[in-house]
Amino acid sequence: MKRLEGKIAIITGASQGMGESHAREFVKHGAKVVMTDLNEERGNTIADELGENAIFVKQDVTDPESWKKVVEVTEKAFGHINVLLNNAGILGPLSGITEMSEADYLKVIEVNQNSIFYSMKYVIPSMLKAGIGSIINVSSIAGIVAIQGFPNLAYMGSKFAVRGLTKAAAVEYGKQNIRANSIHPGYILTPMMIEATDENGGGAADHTPLGRMAKPEEVSDLAIFLASDESSFLTGTEQIIDGGMSIQ
Repeated sequence: MKRLEGKIAIITGASQGMGESHAREFVKHGAKVVMTDLNEERGNTIADELGENAIFVKQDVTDPESWKKVVEVTEKAFGHINVLLNNAGILGPLSGITEMSEADYLKVIEVNQNSIFYSMKYVIPSMLKAGIGSIINVSSIAGIVAIQGFPNLAYMGSKFAVRGLTKAAAVEYGKQNIRANSIHPGYILTPMMIEATDENGGGAADHTPLGRMAKPEEVSDLAIFLASDESSFLTGTEQIIDGGMSIQ
């Protein structure tokens, strides 16, 4: 039996990077997946490649109404949702506290933090009907430790907040068989990371004891574990996947 057989998942930010990897690996392991993103053309292309067990829905994760639509589409196509993987996120401008504009700050908070609330508010009722659920919120190593030389108050603040939102859900819904855990990646070879570091794993890799950046599929392996029944007694935790960066 495949590890995610019987799982019905929503994956946000699924048109590239880690989100695309998650969608491909989830389907490979037997899940039915609804992929969401703003990049409609790329999202539909990937969904078509994955076949009947994947569909794409264009979504702005900061719009509560869009979450209602995604839940409706998912339930109609596949049934009640039992996995939510909140992968969508933005980095925002690299600027210090006094230089960052209010608009830039609020945009990062809305995408990285508030969307987590919207998603859980509208997806958890479907999980309650399913009788089981696994919520996986992608944070960052910047949500575990403050990174020197990384001037981005909004990004770090939002990623720390994801930890709290995850733990709150774990405590509130644990007795209803809904688990919630957060993933905290370090340097991953994704378009967003490469753009932010202006490199292909060189200097960034020097910050990790393993001496390299991770492939997106390595994070997907962790997400599959959290989505599966293999992690049935794991909730409210921070799963750090950073090549040892945070232990230094």
